[in-house]
Parts: sequence; structure tokens; C-alpha cells
Amino acid sequence: MDAPSTLRWILIVSAATALVTRGSAATDAQCTELLQHAMDARNPDTRKQAVIALSLASSQGALFDHLEQMLQDKDVEVREAVVASLAEVKSKSATTALHKAMEDEVPEVSFAAAKILWARRDPAGKAALLAVLAGESKTSSSFFTKQKRDALRMMHTPRTAFLFALRQGVGFAPVPGLGEGIASMQGILTDSGVSGRASAALLLGADQSPATLEALKDALKDNDASVRAAAVHSLSLRNDPALKIVLEPLLEDGKETVRLRAAAGYLRLTAIQVRARSRKNTATPPSPEDAQKKK
Repeated sequence: MDAPSTLRWILIVSAATALVTRGSAATDAQCTELLQHAMDARNPDTRKQAVIALSLASSQGALFDHLEQMLQDKDVEVREAVVASLAEVKSKSATTALHKAMEDEVPEVSFAAAKILWARRDPAGKAALLAVLAGESKTSSSFFTKQKRDALRMMHTPRTAFLFALRQGVGFAPVPGLGEGIASMQGILTDSGVSGRASAALLLGADQSPATLEALKDALKDNDASVRAAAVHSLSLRNDPALKIVLEPLLEDGKETVRLRAAAGYLRLTAIQVRARSRKNTATPPSPEDAQKKK
């Protein structure tokens, strides 16, 4: 290939790359706007779904800062969902937010934060749980009665046993700085309308076989919203940026539980893509000696 042809080829490739990058950036902005809008929605269920979906996304940036601010939300279930999503983030700012959550006036929220901090061996969490044990905390109210009642009922609920098994890990590889999607998974499995097929989509998520991948892609078109949400969840946690293209149509899904997970999953895969490019660009070039040896 002569020099002019080579130059033309380089320009064509550069232009195509720029178009792809701009398209991806535009979709990233769309995802961010979708989640921001949902967190500011009047409907508390929408805000809760946004917070749950964010357990799939990056634990840094404006969206995560907004997540921490949601601890001030007037709806108790939204604040509980924030605590659940913060449980997966091992950063200093997340720990500080959990400390604030322990001061929540509602026992369900403060006790949940205390348990997470205790699991991290944080002294504040231990002190709170000791206070509960000694009967000095507000969490010794009727909330405990509710907890006991729920625990007894859950002993006979297969879905809860299934959820426990999933929470122990089904093979997903954690990525530093990105959530493990526990809150998202829990939100799907504890929905009264969840189907057995949605549970199967979650359980099969870590299976890397081509057949499973195709089945999950097909599930994105399922008539059951819980199945679509589960498929989005599992595909997002495969950490393969090439799957962004199959998640993009779900940004227009009629169900916000699906839409918001698709937005968070898309941003997760973008973050992984950016990291991979950064590592490639900063790779140390071979020394002249090594290059000579290869010849």
C-alpha cells in the first residue's frame, strides 16, 4: 500500500473510531440522565428502583455522590435501598455514609447500617449491635418482633433460600470500584411477581457457555419484565463491554425496573471499557533490546 493510500486508511479508521466514541459518550450521558431523573422522581418506588439499579454501576462519580445524598430521602424504603447498595462499596466515603445512616430515626435503616459496619469490623457497628443486645437501642422496639416474624416465615420460603445461595456467590468475578449487584439481585428476587425463569436467569448468569449467553440475550425480549430485568442483571455482570449493544434497546423498556438496570449496566460496561483502554495506552513499550531479540 502506497503512502497516500495508507494515510487515507488511517483517516478513515480514525473517523470511524471518533464516531463510535461519540456515540458511546452520548449513550453514557443518556444513561446518567435516566438514573439522575429517576432518583429525583416524585414517585418513591421510582427512586427506590434507581437506587437498587445503581448497585450495578461504578462506585465513583456524580451518580454515587447522589446515591449518598439519598440517605436523606423522606421515604424509608428508599433509604433502606441506599444502605443495601452502599453495603457493596468498600470506600471511605461509603463507610462515612453508613455511619450517618446509623443515626436514622427509623430502626430498619439504622440497624441495617449497623449490621453492614459490623461485617466490615467497624467499631461503630460493633458498638451499635452491643447496644441492641443490651436493650439500649431503639431497634429493640417492635421492629424486632417484625424481624422475628419475617425470619420464621422465610424459613419456609424457597425463594429466600435461593437468594441466600446467590448471595454466597455463583461465580461472578468482582471488579474493583464496581458494585457486585447484590441489591439489584435482591430487588428482583424479593418482588412478589418474580417468576421461576427470572430466578434461573440470575443463577445461570455466571455460566460462560455460548448457549447460556444466547439464552440470556433472548430473555431480554421476554414478555415477563422480571425475566428481562434478571437477564439485564446477569449480562451486566459478565463485564463484557461488547454486550453494551444488546443492553441499549432496554433503555426504552416499558418497565422502569428493566430500564434503570439497563442504564446502570451500560455505564458499568463503559467503565470497564475505559479501564481496558487506559491499561492498553499505558502499557510499557518493549525495550530496544527486547525488540531486537524478537527479531
